[in-house]
Amino acid sequence: MLKFIYFFMIVVAGTSGELCVSRAMKQVGEVKNFRPSAIVGVIGRALRVGWMWLGVGLMAVAFFSLLAILSVEKVSFVVPVTALSYVAGAVGGRFFLGERISPGRWTGIALVCTGVTLVFLGKG
Repeated sequence: MLKFIYFFMIVVAGTSGELCVSRAMKQVGEVKNFRPSAIVGVIGRALRVGWMWLGVGLMAVAFFSLLAILSVEKVSFVVPVTALSYVAGAVGGRFFLGERISPGRWTGIALVCTGVTLVFLGKG
């Protein structure tokens, strides 16, 4: 049961963190200038957006969950199962950020789910 919680936290907290950081960066605006002073300015603006801090915190939870599960499971099992983050990312992008997802992308997401299922069923 604890392993399931770790996987859940990796997928949900990690993807939620990425979605929050994406929302923060949409508020900050596009990075157009890559001079060091301009990058420092973008980072400064990003650090003043609450979504950024929430995202970083959630991504930290996912990272430490990944460390915990890697201490008890094989990486050849962990990495494919965490690919469910792609599914969560697409669903979150659609409903949280209002992105449009093409039918081809949904097909790819279905293939990822199929692959994860095969990896899970082949665990042994």
